[in-house]
Amino acid sequence: MGLRMDDIHTPTVPSGPTTSNTSTHGIEQEKRSLMELMDEKTHIEEELFALGGVLDSHGVNMSTTLTTFDGYPRDDIDVAQIRATRARIIYLRNDYKALMSKIERGLHQRHAEYQASRPLPPPISHPSPSSTTRDNGIGGGLVETPFARVNSVVPGSPADEAGLKAGDRIRRVGDVNWMNHEKLAKVAEVVSRNQGRRIVVKVVRILEGAGGSEELQLGLVPRVNWGGRGLLGCHLLPL
Repeated sequence: MGLRMDDIHTPTVPSGPTTSNTSTHGIEQEKRSLMELMDEKTHIEEELFALGGVLDSHGVNMSTTLTTFDGYPRDDIDVAQIRATRARIIYLRNDYKALMSKIERGLHQRHAEYQASRPLPPPISHPSPSSTTRDNGIGGGLVETPFARVNSVVPGSPADEAGLKAGDRIRRVGDVNWMNHEKLAKVAEVVSRNQGRRIVVKVVRILEGAGGSEELQLGLVPRVNWGGRGLLGCHLLPL
């Protein structure tokens, strides 16, 4: 006797986004902000990870056979749950692919808006500290769109010694950029695991009164016992 499809139960993991709604839902999705899309991306990744754990708990993957050599459902695993889990994974992978396309389009738009908002005069050369090098901005691409602003810098702090100033817009901290900073959580992780080691920080600085901007690459060394709180001595705000 075969398994009835209406007897198949779903795995006990949170349900994710669906794509079976009407076209109105699709229009609403297109209007969503990039941060909302990035949040949805994270949720899908978390659910895919949980679903992968369901398969792992049964000792199977997406291609493991669920029948015996003579064609009957295996009795050593929950075949119904595995089938439902696999179907959900395929469904979410399709959602994920479509979502990444939306994010890519949004990044292109955001980068274009950022470039359009920049002052037109070319950068003005200034002597820079030994830990500072100029960046011509070529090859940075969409992932180096600024994602945070320096709100304040404590004098004598590691951030101050690196050359960071209030108003600087952060483009990259180590390997963290606009695409993966997760509301600055990843910045904190990079700083925490690099105490005493140099981190490359790329910033855009507006030149007051000059009508231009400059792009800098700074060397930041997080450390404790510098005389203040935290490892950097600066406050960042997400853009």
